Order: sequence, then structure tokens, then C-alpha cells
Amino acid sequence: MQNTGNTENTLFDKIFRDSNGNIVIAQPPNPPLILWAAASLLSLVLTTGKINTVLDVLANGALFTWAWLELFDGVNYFRRGLGLAVFIVIIGSKIL
Repeated sequence: MQNTGNTENTLFDKIFRDSNGNIVIAQPPNPPLILWAAASLLSLVLTTGKINTVLDVLANGALFTWAWLELFDGVNYFRRGLGLAVFIVIIGSKIL
């Protein structure tokens, strides 16, 4: 569904549409998100030792990278806001 006839961008368009006029809320996972999911699942199985620490660092680093990429390169304001929210949660969880 594209925004073809209307040259004026509404707030909805700015939040949810990409540069091609497509509504984008979810996208296929990119490598940092896949790495985060894999490392997080493995850390649930391997719960002790250095390997768990490495998996935790990998998972947090990958999610941080994904949030950073969404925050600065997200296709619309919704995706950028999602990146900001995840970024804040990551930082907050490490501070508390």
C-alpha cells in the first residue's frame, strides 16, 4: 500500500511509512537481532561459567547494535522510536 496521490505527508505517514511510501512496522530480522536471539537462547541452556558470560556480552552487544542502527538508520519514526526505547531499556538494565 503506497502513498501515491497525496504530496502532503501526514503525521501517520511520517511515523509509519518509509521513503517508498510503504507502511513499515516489522521487518525481517537483521544479523544483530539474529545474534541476540541465538546468544540469549544459548545463555538459557548454558547457565554457568565463562561461556555464559561471553553469551551475555554477545547478546547485549548485538541488541545494543540493533538499537543503535534502528535509532539512526530506521526507515521511519516508528522504527527509530523502537530503537530508542530498546536502547534506553538496555542502558537502564545495566545501570540498575
